[in-house]
Amino acid sequence: MLPEISRSVIKNSLLLALFAAVTVAVVAITQQSTESRIATEERAAQIRALGEILPAHSYDNALLDSVIYLNESLLGHRTDTPTYIASVEGQPAAVILQANAADGYSGTISLLIGIMADGTLSGVRVIHHKETPGLGDRIELAKSQWIKSFDGKSLNNPEERGWAVKKDQGDFDQFAGATITPRAVVTAVHKALQYFDQNHAQLFAHLKTTEVSQ
Repeated sequence: MLPEISRSVIKNSLLLALFAAVTVAVVAITQQSTESRIATEERAAQIRALGEILPAHSYDNALLDSVIYLNESLLGHRTDTPTYIASVEGQPAAVILQANAADGYSGTISLLIGIMADGTLSGVRVIHHKETPGLGDRIELAKSQWIKSFDGKSLNNPEERGWAVKKDQGDFDQFAGATITPRAVVTAVHKALQYFDQNHAQLFAHLKTTEVSQ
């Protein structure tokens, strides 16, 4: 028979092993639950952001499930970047491009740009920037309505010379004390429209591919 102290050591070791196993299981379950909740919340946030670009009635597909990846210098990409393809009953409706304006006052300004199938802008939103609070940050919808000045515009509306801020003889307002920021955004949106004009057939051709893969 084992001495009393040996049985005690074995018993305690088994209890520790059981406690460790239970702890690992609880942590794993908690982690899975947390990751699932975070993923759900992130997806909901993405849907809300995309919903600000395209009106709900303008498409009937799940945008997050109809995505392609672009790496285009004209759009300021440095890595593969998601582009969302919207459709109605399987027919092209719009695209939401991501574009980066590297020439912001304080660095890169990242944008979501919605373009309808006919080439008109459905909306533009800033998703990341480091512009000066109280000045350049008025590109945010929460700070001013300026970003809505793109709504309904297209590559030819205004004409080429109009795609600039008024200080540069264009059609778009600049901010008092902050011209560089809106200038960068106007240029990035104009480039996105140029890219769409040159590549809309290829962009919408991906619609069939994404539908088949779903």
